[in-house]
Amino acid sequence: MTNYKDYGVIWDVDGTLLDSGELHFDSWVRLAGDLNKPFTRDDFRATFGRRNPEIIRSLFGEHYSEQEVADLGFQKEEYYRAAARSGLSLLPGVRELLANLHTAGFKQAIGSSAPRQNIELLMELTGIESYFEAIVGSEDTQRGKPDPQVFQVAAEKLGLDPDRCLVMEDAVAGVEAATAAGMASIAVTFVGHHLDNDLIIAGAKRVVKSLEDVQVDTIVELLKIND
Repeated sequence: MTNYKDYGVIWDVDGTLLDSGELHFDSWVRLAGDLNKPFTRDDFRATFGRRNPEIIRSLFGEHYSEQEVADLGFQKEEYYRAAARSGLSLLPGVRELLANLHTAGFKQAIGSSAPRQNIELLMELTGIESYFEAIVGSEDTQRGKPDPQVFQVAAEKLGLDPDRCLVMEDAVAGVEAATAAGMASIAVTFVGHHLDNDLIIAGAKRVVKSLEDVQVDTIVELLKIND
């Protein structure tokens, strides 16, 4: 059996591994309420996947100090983590694909704009820690998607060149980041935040409804490993 240890798969979290979008939305609504500010579905769609400092300054104003922004972001994530502990589940096909990639020898990493504390909690709650060799969260980057930094750092942590990595994503900004990093990507639309055509325009090599439609051979093909 071929061992693919010289290749990697980098996973986005929200909307790809699991769907905790409503938990994030509710957490932002609570924070906005604390500040006597509005927070709408349109606000959520426009900012989902960006780093907290960018969201806070964009929606709530530029007048907050760096420490105030950090404190507000921490409070939002505390609301989120409290809700997440009540129960989360992986999206269809995720656990099987993680296991099959691990068995095949692929290196796997998380590449997310979420804080590391969130990522580690989600991995613990869903029991998937053993599949990942690296985690890249908001503390590891200075620029959010669609900037490619998050995926570049993940590839570096895996010890792999970008063209040997494939990104699993659900968002246009994430696919754009993967494309800018020189990585192939698969976009999953199960959560339904983005249209297929928009994901293709952003650079996705394959768009699927569910990760039940993705096999190890799919990733081997897109990475052109046997060419």
